[in-house]
Amino acid sequence: MQIDDTDRALLSLLSENARMPIAMLARRLGLARTTVQARLDRLETTGAIAGYTLRLGAVARPRIRATALLSIELRSGPSVLQKLKTLPAVETVHTSSGRVDLVVEIAAESTVELDETLDRIGEARGVKSSESLIHLATKLDRRRA
Repeated sequence: MQIDDTDRALLSLLSENARMPIAMLARRLGLARTTVQARLDRLETTGAIAGYTLRLGAVARPRIRATALLSIELRSGPSVLQKLKTLPAVETVHTSSGRVDLVVEIAAESTVELDETLDRIGEARGVKSSESLIHLATKLDRRRA
């Protein structure tokens, strides 16, 4: 599916406010409501829009965020990932190139919860080593959701 400039403008507006009414989107884009609705339907159907979500403010987010950098044993990726999926504080897991194999993003309500999560990660079969980085302050966040 090809995404044109109008689709990009529509996606940009929705990324600012996913609850913006069709009439407002149409007005801002200079299009008919039916055209905007048809474009939204097409973007949803083709998977360009995977869903609509809530973006939490600082007051509602977990208080402590950290990143764990994991080096794992050869061919242990699936079992390590299964273990990480069982840990509620683990938000995302990325594979990476370079000196580490996995980058794990963690969000915890307390240092105790963070410490327990890091212990469970370090104990997981297949994890050779881990390094944790506690996030102190966010200086820039361009994520839209």
